[in-house]
Amino acid sequence: MRVALVHDWLTGMRGGEKCLEAFCELFPEADLYTLLYFPDRVSPVIRSMHIRPSWLNRLPLIGRYYRYGLPLFPGVIDRLTLTDYDLVISSSHCVAKGVSPGGAVHISYIHSPMRYVWDMHDAYFGPGASWLARAGMACCRAYLQRWDVQSAKRVDYFIANSDHIAEKIGNLYGRKAAVIYPPVDIDKFYITEPKDGFFLIVSALVPYKNIGLAISAFNYLKLPLKIVGEGPARKSLEKQAGAGIEFLGWVEDRRLAELYAGCEALVFPGEEDFGIVPLEAQASGRPVIAYGKGGVRESVIGIDDSRGSGASPTGIFFPEAAPASLLKAVERYKKIKHVFEPAVLRRHASRFSRAAFKTRIKEFVNAKLLERSGSLALKC
Repeated sequence: MRVALVHDWLTGMRGGEKCLEAFCELFPEADLYTLLYFPDRVSPVIRSMHIRPSWLNRLPLIGRYYRYGLPLFPGVIDRLTLTDYDLVISSSHCVAKGVSPGGAVHISYIHSPMRYVWDMHDAYFGPGASWLARAGMACCRAYLQRWDVQSAKRVDYFIANSDHIAEKIGNLYGRKAAVIYPPVDIDKFYITEPKDGFFLIVSALVPYKNIGLAISAFNYLKLPLKIVGEGPARKSLEKQAGAGIEFLGWVEDRRLAELYAGCEALVFPGEEDFGIVPLEAQASGRPVIAYGKGGVRESVIGIDDSRGSGASPTGIFFPEAAPASLLKAVERYKKIKHVFEPAVLRRHASRFSRAAFKTRIKEFVNAKLLERSGSLALKC
């Protein structure tokens, strides 16, 4: 069986790329198609694949300015017609799901519909964006929305990374989606005693992550906050930050595990499609203080959450995307932090293990291939 994997771009290791790693392990002989590929920014597992980047990858300075190429991306994917494959799996938060499968069975794992043109448009192209970006999006937003909806017809079966995203798929594309939660590398993380009383953010530094909200709250609280991540908003966030806030950039896996294990709690201020980072913190025995909207409500059990009979809490939700709301949640955490049991938090995170993800993907793929052609892709 010939298999093709399609991923939007390979420019770093975030949640989508961690899912892609699992697909690569399930289909190590597959061809991997992508718009952009920067080998030094992805893992050895991904680098080991037969990777076929688009012509965009040859443009000068594309690594710095690729975000401005959004209007071009649908056209590039439209021209990527795959032939001679039996199975195509796209891993998509932008345009990958729009690939033409050329007669193959096409299963699309959706991290999010194209958020830039739908519900998070204002976060990317609101007053904080450059006038050029705002003008460009004003011209092409309607086209991108039409393309996103029309290209969904090229998908045979959808998988969503959360119930939250499955609902969006239903609303935007009129399609049903199975839900398979993303994987967490539980074994990379460990429990130890917190050090130095610092709080932690692990995030790309882009507008919709609401990092500025957290900085405002911690400037007022005068509590130490370490921020792991890079992105176009870093300079402006550094100007906003007070003396107790430290920017670490992206860090290697060993250092990240150390930071998770040593922090007081993870702060998660944005609305996410699902959010692997909160589960990495819980795998380290650390609770999560999160904005209570989006997919994080599926991975964190809030202190006031009635989910399940006798379920132990793994975090605190704050109800409004405002510094004052986060501030109250942090103050509440400091009063009740004894209720969060590290072993319980890690046990909760283990439900989302990499092994569980791969098993569910394998079962889904085999079921759909049997339904369509009577053959299996993977041994059960």
